[in-house]
Amino acid sequence: MSAESGLKTFRDADGLWEGHDVMEVATPQAFERNPELVLEFYNQRRKQLKEVSPNEGHIGLAKLEEHFNVHIITQNVDNLHERAGSSNVIHLHGELNKVRSTFDEDLVLDWTTDLNLGDFCEHNHQLRPHIVWFGEAVPMLDHAISITEQADILIIIGTSMQVYPAASLINFVHEETPIYFIDPKPNVTASKRLTIIEDTASKGVKKVTDKLLRKD
Repeated sequence: MSAESGLKTFRDADGLWEGHDVMEVATPQAFERNPELVLEFYNQRRKQLKEVSPNEGHIGLAKLEEHFNVHIITQNVDNLHERAGSSNVIHLHGELNKVRSTFDEDLVLDWTTDLNLGDFCEHNHQLRPHIVWFGEAVPMLDHAISITEQADILIIIGTSMQVYPAASLINFVHEETPIYFIDPKPNVTASKRLTIIEDTASKGVKKVTDKLLRKD
């Protein structure tokens, strides 16, 4: 979803995220082993986020709120959906601009600058990125499932459908719910209820939006 804005994902290069093995920067074990590396990696991602803007895909989804009750469930940790104007965004894998206590995972703080060793929470424990790393539970999953179960339309954008449990959400929509799958290299099969749009997020969102608004 955010690739057109200039943000890379680890999907792009065989498990590498901005040149780093994701297992070296996105696991609890990596943080225990080399916290400086992990903190600096997310510091750089936070800086990069300030340099990019929402693309037409983000903006198109935000505009859909003028006609539909839109809920966005994203695996992305950036804030581009919010900056584009979307009101209801669930971040399954956490948020770059937040940190949390290593002592109390419910103690979450807004954070837009560098996070360093020695930055402690009110309980005098190190703060860490508010990111769901590999091997950790996904706290927002149940909420996402509830929304998916109630959806009248499901739009899936730019995902490999290989990262679980997020990829399992498609199994919770009602049988009659139409699904639109937008991806330049889709790896799913079209069916009566599943329409594949082989395109970028920006162009694909426009195509789906145009189709939905003709029905509206």
